[in-house]
Amino acid sequence: MAHALVVDSDRDRQRSVADLARRQGLTVSLADSLRKARIEMGRHCPDVLFLDPSLPDGDGLALLADLERGQETKVVLMSEQPSVELALMALRAHVTDLIGWPRDSARVQHILSALAGEGETHPPGESAPSPADRVGIGGLLGESPAIKAVHAQLARVAPTSATVLLVGETGTGKELAAQTIHRLSRRSRQPFFPLNCGAVSAQLIESELFGHERGSFTGADRQHKGFFERADGGTIFLDEVTEMPLELQVKLLRVLETGSFTRVGSVQPIQSNVRLLSATNRIPQQAVRSGKLREDLLHRLNAFPIQLPSLRERREDIELLAQHFLRELNRVEGTSKVFAPEALTRWRLAPWPGNVRELRNAVQRSFILADDELQAETPAMRDYAAPDKPGSGTWAASESGAVSVEDRRNVSIRIGTNLLAAQQQIAVATLVNCSWGQDQAARLLGITTADLVHLLGPLGPKQGREGTGPSHPIETSESAPAAAS
Repeated sequence: MAHALVVDSDRDRQRSVADLARRQGLTVSLADSLRKARIEMGRHCPDVLFLDPSLPDGDGLALLADLERGQETKVVLMSEQPSVELALMALRAHVTDLIGWPRDSARVQHILSALAGEGETHPPGESAPSPADRVGIGGLLGESPAIKAVHAQLARVAPTSATVLLVGETGTGKELAAQTIHRLSRRSRQPFFPLNCGAVSAQLIESELFGHERGSFTGADRQHKGFFERADGGTIFLDEVTEMPLELQVKLLRVLETGSFTRVGSVQPIQSNVRLLSATNRIPQQAVRSGKLREDLLHRLNAFPIQLPSLRERREDIELLAQHFLRELNRVEGTSKVFAPEALTRWRLAPWPGNVRELRNAVQRSFILADDELQAETPAMRDYAAPDKPGSGTWAASESGAVSVEDRRNVSIRIGTNLLAAQQQIAVATLVNCSWGQDQAARLLGITTADLVHLLGPLGPKQGREGTGPSHPIETSESAPAAAS
């Protein structure tokens, strides 16, 4: 049976959360101070910790250091009015969730229901999640500086009313980022409506956004309320906004300027209080120059731009993400599969043009094909794996940002490349040529295997928890970050 510890100096809130937990079949302990909480944690390490960050005898977050290693404890911070500073603290502390009580009581119920269904144990042989895997705010997992910078930006902008433009390649998590903004905002209790502008026909987008009256066009046999009407008080997320027809962009601009719209087939204006978030995989300024996006609309959408990093820019997170996806598959399927050691080494070096989405799909395909250990040599990795025979084939497409080794004997390095990056390029190319044999590659380079691992840093096999090498990504003449996919 799962166990909950509620640490809160507000007795009413403490009792309310405890009652919800007991109704879900959890055992419950209560504490109103750091001292009492540590006593309770010594008796029974909780499966979920509901925590008031402001306790009479100190900072509630200090309790996180007392959690038992190897024990997966969900940590939920509680506050009447979550602030920007508290959201940042939650992200840095790797807590599971941040809730505003009592308005987010439904979310507490959901957390408890999920915990009651999961039980206390992992599948046999499965390792406990890393601390970063417990970052559940928006599901944007990662420990790299690039993703932590995004976390900080999301926490800063979420409590405001600013429009946000999320820019990033396909598969980088733009919708997850939008959901995070909504969940951390003052509108979190109101609806969140996502719409992919590239997946809906031009004729239907206007009706989806603004609604239509009965008889306004063929097939309109009833009145339909659009997103701007149904999401009043909430948030609308327009994915791939540059794919919206230009004539509809004019109407969207008017809604942003006036706060009112009309249904298709009507002249009656309707007021709507909606926060608009949008995203694109194009470079916004290039979309304007190519006529895909109105410049005046860009100014409205771009009040607070956030760039989502590609997976190539956060290679430190590849293993963490892959392990997270594998854990989820093991949990759902009731298995205990693991990665073969060489698989993660090769996956950290792959270009992943499809980013996190491609990595997740690759893990799933490898999972299906594996008996016990997931291998890199699967159809999922065929384009990235080194050929078996030296002297033939290419390793990866240069436009994806990977090192291009066209004839397995040469590598191109542009003039002015950072010396460390140039050394890393040569090292990776040599590894490819040696079919990923580290010892052989090190001998050819005239260095030790340890020096090779140190040179590759986060790109190569990890030494210990943090790694010991430099943090610079490999650079090539084609590897400048690009938003377009």
